[in-house]
Amino acid sequence: MINFRPSDARTSSSAAAAATASSAVTAEKAFSFISKGWREVKDSTEADLQLMKDRANSFKNLASSFDREFENFLNSASRSTFPVTAISNSSSAYPAEIDFVKKLQPKLTEFRRAYSSPDFSRRVLEKWNPKAKIRIDLSAIRNAIVSEVEEVGGDGERYRRGGGLGAFGVGEGDEGEVSRDWEPIRALKTRLRELETKRSSSEIIEGLKNSELVEKVKSSLKAICKEPNYSKEVPPLDFQELLACLVRQSGPFLDHLGVKRDLSDKIVESLCSKKKNQLLLRSLPAGESSIIEGDNINDELDLRIASVLQSTGHHYEGGLWDDLGKRDSSDGTRHVAIVTTASLPWMTGTAVNPLFRAAYLARSQKQKVTLLVPWLTQTDQESVYPNNITFSSPEEQEVYIRNWLEERVGFNADFKISFYPGKFQKERRSIIPAGDTSQFISSKEADIAILEEPEHLNWYHHGKRWTDKFNHVVGVVHTNYLEYIKREKNGALQAFFVKHINNWVARAYCDKVLRLSAATQDLPKSVICNVHGVNPKFLEIGERMAAEKEGGEQRFSKGAYFLGKMVWAKGYRELIDLLAKQKNDLNGFNLDVYGNGEDAHEVQNTAKNLDLNVNFMKGRDHADDSLHGYKIFINPSVSDVLCTATAEALAMGKFVVCADHPSNDFFRSFPNCLTYETPEEFVHRVKEAMSSEPQPLTPEQRYKLSWEAATQRFMEYSDLDKVLNSESNGIVRRSKSVPNLTSVVDGGLAFAHYCLTGNEFLRQCTGAVPGTRDYNKQHCKDLDLLPPQVENPIYGW
Repeated sequence: MINFRPSDARTSSSAAAAATASSAVTAEKAFSFISKGWREVKDSTEADLQLMKDRANSFKNLASSFDREFENFLNSASRSTFPVTAISNSSSAYPAEIDFVKKLQPKLTEFRRAYSSPDFSRRVLEKWNPKAKIRIDLSAIRNAIVSEVEEVGGDGERYRRGGGLGAFGVGEGDEGEVSRDWEPIRALKTRLRELETKRSSSEIIEGLKNSELVEKVKSSLKAICKEPNYSKEVPPLDFQELLACLVRQSGPFLDHLGVKRDLSDKIVESLCSKKKNQLLLRSLPAGESSIIEGDNINDELDLRIASVLQSTGHHYEGGLWDDLGKRDSSDGTRHVAIVTTASLPWMTGTAVNPLFRAAYLARSQKQKVTLLVPWLTQTDQESVYPNNITFSSPEEQEVYIRNWLEERVGFNADFKISFYPGKFQKERRSIIPAGDTSQFISSKEADIAILEEPEHLNWYHHGKRWTDKFNHVVGVVHTNYLEYIKREKNGALQAFFVKHINNWVARAYCDKVLRLSAATQDLPKSVICNVHGVNPKFLEIGERMAAEKEGGEQRFSKGAYFLGKMVWAKGYRELIDLLAKQKNDLNGFNLDVYGNGEDAHEVQNTAKNLDLNVNFMKGRDHADDSLHGYKIFINPSVSDVLCTATAEALAMGKFVVCADHPSNDFFRSFPNCLTYETPEEFVHRVKEAMSSEPQPLTPEQRYKLSWEAATQRFMEYSDLDKVLNSESNGIVRRSKSVPNLTSVVDGGLAFAHYCLTGNEFLRQCTGAVPGTRDYNKQHCKDLDLLPPQVENPIYGW
């Protein structure tokens, strides 16, 4: 037995009693934990035995059923009639089946008696379970440890605990037998002797707490016990926790109001003390509960918030205005994100040109490229995409885009395609982003952004400021929105507001703006340069047509045509007006028109009523074989910024008759481009083209139309070459020095725009699609996104 040394006798009797009581309580807790584990083992064993009984009874019932069925079979066989002639011959004339049954019947009868015996189930259970009940006698364990604890208090200070293990049939046992049979008791007694050298009850308790034996017992019982079936979902933050977080984060503000920090800490502690361990234990992963044993309320609150955020999948990527620290690339690789407002199979300029830009920027392999395109729900796809083409998933649409691109460029374009939620607005015939588009580019890749149609992307942009998240932001203006708006009802007033809003967003969200031609609005920080090229397939067609001319073959077998989306703003109004005014001068002139669109029925009826020589065809790809034989492409549109179809016609070696307009300035240097200012001059240019042959393009002219040349111009005029080469070993970050007046104004405009676009009423008043501030449930399902309220929770301030 273990006795304290004489030096311990100097301790007062009251201290000894307290130490004895504390030790006894600790031992009682340990055995209570062990008894709970054994009780669960007992319950599990009894459940298994009951299951075995049930299976034995089931087997017995099945055998009885089989016996009845077989007996019916025998009876039916004995009653069967056979031919009289066969029976009269001899007994051997019975069928072989009947002889087999007669031989088998005695054996089956004996088997039936065996398994029908009442002792059958008992014998089966005895074979599988020698003891129907398991009784675990823990009296030896209890007596061994209690005897040691009783002597801790010295003579006359014995402590008796009662009732803890009564459910297991505790009885007296021999200590020597316990030492021989129970190895854990011997280890526990050895550990208790080591604890004798400790002079205070707190040291004894701490030693028991850190005992390797206790830890081993706990881990063993956890391994054999079933895991409780409570919910693993992390409960959300309640009002008290949210209020505590707000008080803690408002510390500097409260200091200014005279509220001391100690008082703030007490408020936070009082709010969190009631649920100090209850919710936190459910929030932490298994094996990490030890971290809550401290007394730091702030740490516990931080862990609680972190666990809730982790359970929702939310990932914080910086504040609203600045995220500079997270944009450094460890390997120095530059990233370019191209964000556009349309995607294939919608054959529009903002779908095709950004796709080629991404391919040719990625071809140099100097930077990684991501193309971000809108994803439309099934209903919007049916309204936008031609020929009833729809996609069930973004992956399916990505395959379509890559196959289309590879057929035209002839090389494998190594860039990433991502999708952001978008909604189609029928009134404007355009796609409006839903939610914060910038969030779909991670902070690690937020280096350089190219916004195709920056005004369109940012009209209702409610999210992170592009110039705060990215190092360099370039806007490429594709569309002359003012020209389109002026054609609508109250167009002059709408154009006035849109003009100033475009200036606003250009200043607030872009570092550089590239205008394809002077036909667009003059925006801040803008320069004029055509940074679009021509699909290589059209240049190949032009080379083939030139080779046919040199071989003496007929190059063009058809006259004139026009190709474009059939809406009035795409030049159809100007085309019909010209043909109607000059109908007599163009006698015998026929024009084929290819296109689909919302105004197709009205355009065709107008041309029919005016008796114009126009043949309307369904829209098709400009590279289609049926269009190679035309010699003249007519484009009277003055609403385009830079007509892609005009560039494609020039690349194929055709004549182009177009208006003398800033949108066509880039094409004036090509000899096959014939411009006009008046309707009379239009007739003259058409007759000139009909009576002559276009000149083949020179190598310099072909290169000028190519995407290689367009990419080179883009790198130069957007300052992208300077940004990419600004530092050879890393990425140069924006300076965090005191901003100048211009940056302060731009930041103020961005903040005001953010506040205005956050109000749903103001958004709808300015023409936004209802519900585009955040993406909807269908977008969450299609793009595997978290709901907006989870992505931006109220406690994420």
